[in-house]
Amino acid sequence: MMLREVNTQGETKSGEMIAEMIIECIKEAGHENVVQVVTDNASNCVKACALISAKFPTILWTPCVVHTLNLALKNICAPVHNPRSNEDVYDACYWIKSISEDVTWIKNFIMNHGMRLVMFT
Repeated sequence: MMLREVNTQGETKSGEMIAEMIIECIKEAGHENVVQVVTDNASNCVKACALISAKFPTILWTPCVVHTLNLALKNICAPVHNPRSNEDVYDACYWIKSISEDVTWIKNFIMNHGMRLVMFT
């Protein structure tokens, strides 16, 4: 459940800052009502969730599966940027590229649609 949004544009997003904002939400909801925190895999988010786990040992942290898959797809679909590219693997997984392009088109459609903004207000 999303409790709030915070515009942090121009601010340094340290692990401590992220942890502080998430802890505020945990306190608002009541720590006994929070089971899990999901973030992306960035090192500052990993640090934030380590701080949260130290304060609230019953709350689990899970890296976002979508973010993890997105990183994997970028490596599969753009082997030129990967110096450890394996042509056999790229050829076997090439079908993923067209699916990834379709998914990107759908994501862009949703993100550019005005009704998406209504959900966050």
